[in-house]
Amino acid sequence: MRDERSASQIQFGFLPQQTVDVKGGIWKVAYWNDAIPEHSVDANALRKELLRTISPWTHAQTDSGFAAHLRGNYALELRKLNRDRGVTLKPFPAIWMCRAPNCGRLHRQKVGKCQCGSSGSRAQLPFVGYHECGALREPQLPMCPEHRQVSIQYPGTSSARDIRFYCPVCKKTLRQGLANNVPCECGHGRMSYNVHRAASVYTPRSVVMVNPPTTHRIQQLRDAGGEARALEWVLDGMTERDATDAGTTAESLRQQLRANNLPEALVDRMVQEAIGSGALAGPPTSLELDIHQKEVAEAEAVLMAMAAAQSRMTLEDLRKRAPPISPSGVRYHEKYGRAIRTAGMEAVELYDRFPVMVGHYGYTRGGTAPGESTLRPFRDKNGTYAVYGEVAETEALLFRLSPLRVWDWIANRGLATGEAPGTAREARAAILKSADMPEWGYQGNELGSALLTMIHSMAHRTLRILAVHAGIERNTLSEMLVPSHLGFYIYAAAKGDFVLGGLQAVFESDLDTFLRALVNDEHRCALDPGCERGGGACTACLHIGEPSCRLFNRHLSRTSLFGADGYLRPAASVMERAAG
Repeated sequence: MRDERSASQIQFGFLPQQTVDVKGGIWKVAYWNDAIPEHSVDANALRKELLRTISPWTHAQTDSGFAAHLRGNYALELRKLNRDRGVTLKPFPAIWMCRAPNCGRLHRQKVGKCQCGSSGSRAQLPFVGYHECGALREPQLPMCPEHRQVSIQYPGTSSARDIRFYCPVCKKTLRQGLANNVPCECGHGRMSYNVHRAASVYTPRSVVMVNPPTTHRIQQLRDAGGEARALEWVLDGMTERDATDAGTTAESLRQQLRANNLPEALVDRMVQEAIGSGALAGPPTSLELDIHQKEVAEAEAVLMAMAAAQSRMTLEDLRKRAPPISPSGVRYHEKYGRAIRTAGMEAVELYDRFPVMVGHYGYTRGGTAPGESTLRPFRDKNGTYAVYGEVAETEALLFRLSPLRVWDWIANRGLATGEAPGTAREARAAILKSADMPEWGYQGNELGSALLTMIHSMAHRTLRILAVHAGIERNTLSEMLVPSHLGFYIYAAAKGDFVLGGLQAVFESDLDTFLRALVNDEHRCALDPGCERGGGACTACLHIGEPSCRLFNRHLSRTSLFGADGYLRPAASVMERAAG
């Protein structure tokens, strides 16, 4: 049997070992036919992002050794769909039911003559057995020992426990329900049974990262000072077009000299001489970060540098395109800037060629919460790990919060230490040194937790409202957080070979209206007060689909935005006074 599906449908809904509905039947995806290795992805960056993404399972010791193998440089490939060859499907489960009235006999063949005399079409049994080890089995049929037949009787309820298996000849009940305490072959527990489409049967696990557009751009950033240069660029407010445009700084020079294997004493002397001669751009870096903070800050800065490497449109770019006295000019010069400031942001930027890699690295069966069940990474018989996806260019908006406004928010919550910063750079540096963001298995500190919750909540509210203004289905938008640098991206899923353009339309024509909605639209939840008692975040107010959220809908609270000391509370008050 042949059937046609779009490439995006296959990439997100026809993954290996997944069961799917096609042409009235149920099938299991056996494999992608001649999947094409994608060599344009940065393999080292992919390994790092996978290690971060699978950390819930690694921390729970249920990652099937994936993290250890990634650190051990086991073979890893990104594979994209071969559109000419597609995927191979196999019928599963291979059990069909006679549709004749009062029959319901179960058969191993799709067609044929039933014992009741009917030769009509048969319905496929939609239930499967599964175990968190990755096993997927057909339900065992309890045949009548005397007549070697079995029929199924569906209950008038939705409970699978009420399904009755009986002999159609002697009418004896053979089993009640699907579960029959069948042990899994792995030897660690028993099989569970459910409808094949249930999330507990198969939940794909995805990874998303900004992929460097070219190896040339990677080398340019390395030549300019690498991670240290990117961090300086972000701390300075991204004033240059990209991270490679600025001159050498103390830290970037130090990194270049170390790359040449020079003695540390000589490196220190040369850096000090460069500082004394005034040959370096910007102030020397004086951040005192621990190893974890430094790694996270530099990784996020490199992500931002790579995202800006091909396309970046700022408010200043819009202003240059329109005369100040034109309707567009008035909007760009006055309304946009005022709306950005009122929403507590420093900048909103458009990236119409956002280089994102989206792929699936494995799946889970059983509990759907991260780390709750065993992760089953995709792996060939030869030991190569596979990520099924592709590198695409789509559109994205970068939202950067005002560092001085964030500092005031921190101070109002009693979490600020030291003197109030006088400049945006000083605020960025102070927050970066003070905030230790939590991760799976890593607590961070109180400030880091509060800040991550606020930024993540802002990202979810932005995504939900932006979908309406851009005319885009919410599930086709995703977030990418850079919380160490007080920002986040909202990007659109690439559909085939084109990008819809909804985010660009908002940026160029409707940004002020959208930001007013972000601040002023309803922020209460339809499920209050229950939602408030449960943390102030649920599917009715802040949650988004799991493929769109990088933190599995954790670290969310409307209180961080609209509570008594919420980040958007001052802005909402200003908007309300202006409207009155």
